[in-house]
Amino acid sequence: MNVFDDMLAAYAAESQQDKLNAIHEVMQQVALGGLARSGFFKHAAFYGGTCLRIFHGLPRFSEDLDFSLLTEETGFCLDSHFDTVVQEFAMMGQVVTLESKKKTRQSHIKSAFLKSDTVQYDLHLERGRSIKIKLEVDTVPPPGFSTEQRLLLQPYSFYTRCYTLPSLFAGKMHALMYRAWQNRVKGRDWYDFEWYVRRGVPLDFPHFKQRAEQTGAPGAADLTPETFRQQLRARLAAIPIHAVKEDVYPFVRHPQELEIWSTDYFCQLAAMVRIQE
Repeated sequence: MNVFDDMLAAYAAESQQDKLNAIHEVMQQVALGGLARSGFFKHAAFYGGTCLRIFHGLPRFSEDLDFSLLTEETGFCLDSHFDTVVQEFAMMGQVVTLESKKKTRQSHIKSAFLKSDTVQYDLHLERGRSIKIKLEVDTVPPPGFSTEQRLLLQPYSFYTRCYTLPSLFAGKMHALMYRAWQNRVKGRDWYDFEWYVRRGVPLDFPHFKQRAEQTGAPGAADLTPETFRQQLRARLAAIPIHAVKEDVYPFVRHPQELEIWSTDYFCQLAAMVRIQE
């Protein structure tokens, strides 16, 4: 076996979904290794659910790789890093293609929440079928976040610049409160919210407020910790909890941990959020 298959073998994948999740995660780690080797993290930081999963042990799988430039660069292009990422996979006997993705709509909110100043890329791996992960780079990041260097040991030892946990929490709360739902609730936001609260991670409130102002959230300029809590409770109460659960089921190993989930449960969690001002 090569390193890629060795990394896959470390997962106790039982179902087809588990196996697909494992391939996605190994692809993510190899892509991070290629980006680190290319010098990408001198200019950008890793954030989002996949960052939580890989570096902080979030017990759910995550699909995409989300990055933020450290400073605004509207003309940024990831193409100069493509070759190193492709070579990283090739050294493991894996053939991938990496291509820019044309956005079909412009919005302040990414995917259902895609900022107009976010650039997207698709990384395809042919492994009996085409398996894709999406890379997004925010080229006009909201100010005020903090970062740290985190060590990853596979596919080789390297450091990745990541948002700190309080700044990651700010990004997650922004998504939970202001994401445009379209046809499907993003229950994974609820799952991550619970994870942060249970671990006592403080919310980087100044960065959260900067994010809200940048995306034009109503009343963002006047947000205070108290009005934030009021809006959070209202948001949690407005979403049907069955839809929240349905979205997150495929990404968790132990669905029984969701049995306690209810609107009241999450409203009580909202009262436990620690604010870092």
